[in-house]
Amino acid sequence: MRLSVDRSPVKVYPDPKRVIARFFFSQDERAKELILRVMALSEEDVFTIISPLLQEYSKRHRNITKILNRHCDKVKRLITEVGVDYAELNQYRKLLIGSYFTHEYSIESAAFFNPSIIEDPDQTELVDGQKRMIISFRAVGEGHISSIVFRRALVEKNGDLNVLPVGNYIDEAEIVRNAVYVKKFFFGKAEDNNIDNKVLENVKAKLGDKFEYKELRNVIIALKNEQKSEEAKLDYDKVLWLSDSYHNISFSKDTDISDRVIFPISEFEKKGIEDARFVKFVNDDGSIIYYATYTAYDGHMIMPKLLQTTDFYEFNICPLYGAGAQNKNLALFPRKINGKYAMMSRIDGWNNYIMYSDKIQVWESPELLQQPHAAWEYIQIGNCGSPIETEDGWLIITHGVGPMRRYCLGASLLKLDDPSVEIGRLSEPLIVPNKDEREGYVPNVLYSCGSIIHNDKLIIPYGLSDYCSSFATVDIHALLDKLKSKSSSLYDLFI
Repeated sequence: MRLSVDRSPVKVYPDPKRVIARFFFSQDERAKELILRVMALSEEDVFTIISPLLQEYSKRHRNITKILNRHCDKVKRLITEVGVDYAELNQYRKLLIGSYFTHEYSIESAAFFNPSIIEDPDQTELVDGQKRMIISFRAVGEGHISSIVFRRALVEKNGDLNVLPVGNYIDEAEIVRNAVYVKKFFFGKAEDNNIDNKVLENVKAKLGDKFEYKELRNVIIALKNEQKSEEAKLDYDKVLWLSDSYHNISFSKDTDISDRVIFPISEFEKKGIEDARFVKFVNDDGSIIYYATYTAYDGHMIMPKLLQTTDFYEFNICPLYGAGAQNKNLALFPRKINGKYAMMSRIDGWNNYIMYSDKIQVWESPELLQQPHAAWEYIQIGNCGSPIETEDGWLIITHGVGPMRRYCLGASLLKLDDPSVEIGRLSEPLIVPNKDEREGYVPNVLYSCGSIIHNDKLIIPYGLSDYCSSFATVDIHALLDKLKSKSSSLYDLFI
């Protein structure tokens, strides 16, 4: 018999009104012509055009003038090239130029799914039994571009969950490129991304064992200017794009968690930031840091990356390295095990693996952990978020893919001091798409990126056919007893 699962009536839907103002650019010549047209306007015409724009879009964006000024500054080189002294431009003309290089992007217009749930760092002013949560989602907009967005939720003592209303604006973070790169790791990742070896050797020869972004950029620009081949120039660009994969981002302190979006920044993630798996990680000294593994996608290749924060305002982002940092489905354990970081992965796209490391960014020697056993997971098995520690072992929520590419959720239990040992595993799915959940952006798919235990209830947020998200709860003791009994019956696919 399958375990009893309570589905919540709460659903979180995509909201097309959630927009950000992005830089819009086509090509240099077209941009120059546009700048000249704006420069031909009188001061009166400039004010007449920009004034109503500012009034209208100030209601849609927290600081529209700051955004337009930033976008004008991005074309400063072209403004100078058409013979205009940038320093002599008045404020209104800069804002108008910036507006022509701006467009709104609806980050949730297509889908809102694959949630991950963790404790909010702020647990103040709650009554007994309540818990404040942060839920991350994969939001998808035009062109199937994915970003990470957040909601705050309050869970009551009885397990009822209330997702709090969102703010009025969405803010992208300020990007800070202050990373110090280690040559060995940086160029190892470059080789993984199929950049020409000759190009890499040329760049490496001009850098020390450690280097900063500005130094790398100067080296690449100098070498690129020596090239005649457009293909070679592109490879040098790719090295610089890779450097953009290492950065810090910072959100304004006056933003609510629901106001913050982590949008693709580097070329190696230009098609999306997919399936962030957040985990509250407890260091050996008791301090807490929040990590998330996610998949960066450029339209052709994927790059596993690591995001870390202590307050959800400041984030550090970098790639993951090594033979185990391949493919999707990386999920970090919430503490070290036997003195080492531990991670689950699915390097072959089919099976679950486990690996250990002294360094959180470097993952080698993955070991096979789980293969598909039941018919509902024959195509592949993978994790649905970081393992959850219980007295009985590490609880893993899994996904299995079966006939008609239907995704179901399952569960496994691993040994606490040696998670390479499986204690038990459900032979039937824990949650199967029902008739109200199977229609959407991608039909017949249930998927989660992280669950949590609260007051003896396992709370599983999950995406419904890659369109919207909802929640399910399971009695944790009943689930653990089932996993320890090893007496689960095979699931009958025809029931």
